[in-house]
Amino acid sequence: MELRQLRAFLAVADELHFGRAAERLHIGQSPLSQTIRALERELGTDLFVRTTRSVQLTAAGEALVTPARIIEAQIALVRDIASAASTGETGRVTVGFGGTGGYTVLSALTRSLADSHPGIELELRPQMYSGEVLDALRRGTLDMGIVGLPIPRGFETHTVREETLMVAVPARHHLSTHDSVSPEDLATERFVMYPAEHGSVVRDATLSVCATAGFTPTVAHEAPDPYSLLAMVGAGVGIAVVVESTAHLSMDGVVYLPIAGATPTLKIAMAWRPNNPTPAVHTVTRVLKEQP
Repeated sequence: MELRQLRAFLAVADELHFGRAAERLHIGQSPLSQTIRALERELGTDLFVRTTRSVQLTAAGEALVTPARIIEAQIALVRDIASAASTGETGRVTVGFGGTGGYTVLSALTRSLADSHPGIELELRPQMYSGEVLDALRRGTLDMGIVGLPIPRGFETHTVREETLMVAVPARHHLSTHDSVSPEDLATERFVMYPAEHGSVVRDATLSVCATAGFTPTVAHEAPDPYSLLAMVGAGVGIAVVVESTAHLSMDGVVYLPIAGATPTLKIAMAWRPNNPTPAVHTVTRVLKEQP
């Protein structure tokens, strides 16, 4: 059974006239009659009672109308789904990110997509360092990801935030009552940092700040995520350089201090492969760029 046969059947069932049905389908009346005959032979029963003056549905024809309409609607739905996916109106996009700044950016992006392209779903994969995001983008296991700039060539990026660096210290630390701290004030401190092997841009920024101040930091402990890092700071294990959005995390025993002087900043961007074949990715990047 072919879809064209069902369409021909429904046209005749609606019109109860082969001439009008043929005009509706933009085919000749003779080919239409042959199509209906072929369908009847395949089903082993007549679908219409034909006379020189009228066309009527048989009991079998009456029974076939509803299932045929359901099949036609399902085929139309399949076409719509395929068309929407090919034009980026529907689809799933995987996004890797880490830190509180990532949550803020993706929260706004998710709301925008829900309003403008509800058929697109963002599959969020949190607690990923920049290096891990870039590796996953290269392997094709992520569609997009939030990273700290700069990054190697080969990726498209769109800057989404500019984070100011701050210092998190224990509440009872001797620096906790200061209005701000200079990098030189940290030369004798013990640091809590993110692991080196994951490609943390915050760790890289910390090392850069310390190097500019003329010292190499003493790493007391490494933490896998912002919550663990702040918990260690609050416990007095060490201090940590963090991005400004981290200060939105309320953690007992932790005080945030601005860095005096020319405050270091870190640009945060969404990154993706320019040759990603998923149409929905291009829709998401367009919506992202249109956000204020």
